[in-house]
Amino acid sequence: MFGYLDGKIMYQTSNSVVIDVNSIGFNVYVPNPYSYELNSNYRIFVYNHIREDESSLYGFKTMEEKDLFLRLINVKGMGPKVASGIFATGSIKGIVDAINKENILYLTKFPKIGEKLAKQIILDLKGKLFIESNDNIDDNSIDELISVLENLGYKSAEIKKIVPQVDSSKPLEEQVKDSLKLLLK
Repeated sequence: MFGYLDGKIMYQTSNSVVIDVNSIGFNVYVPNPYSYELNSNYRIFVYNHIREDESSLYGFKTMEEKDLFLRLINVKGMGPKVASGIFATGSIKGIVDAINKENILYLTKFPKIGEKLAKQIILDLKGKLFIESNDNIDDNSIDELISVLENLGYKSAEIKKIVPQVDSSKPLEEQVKDSLKLLLK
């Protein structure tokens, strides 16, 4: 239905942004809502998820992210919320590499993805993903962030809740500061 929305970010929640497009506010679920600056203009590539009882928009900063998301939601057992969550802590290149190299450990680090679902993702998508990305995010930055927070004494369950909200494109020091703010709420 929609390909993308151009507009100004008016509000942020823990899992979405409201983008004003010609005085209409669209609530869009995005992987890292706090990576969008309030009152700034963005183009968000969207997917309109429609069910009997719900109509939701899921948004992405690049078309490559949206394309990978569309492939992921076609995997048996994978819904749009879980698929969107993958982009909160993983880079496109890292995700595609993990699938093509059958790296179950990498895939199970994402929230709500267990070993069974990781194997299903690999079974359905291995060899079918050749996404070239300008994604320069260090795939190890999430692992480093988790390690730092664990060394500071935080439990794995607490860390898993806040990591998707942290912008993994920032330097590690800023990621740690943002994580601590979220953990101390």
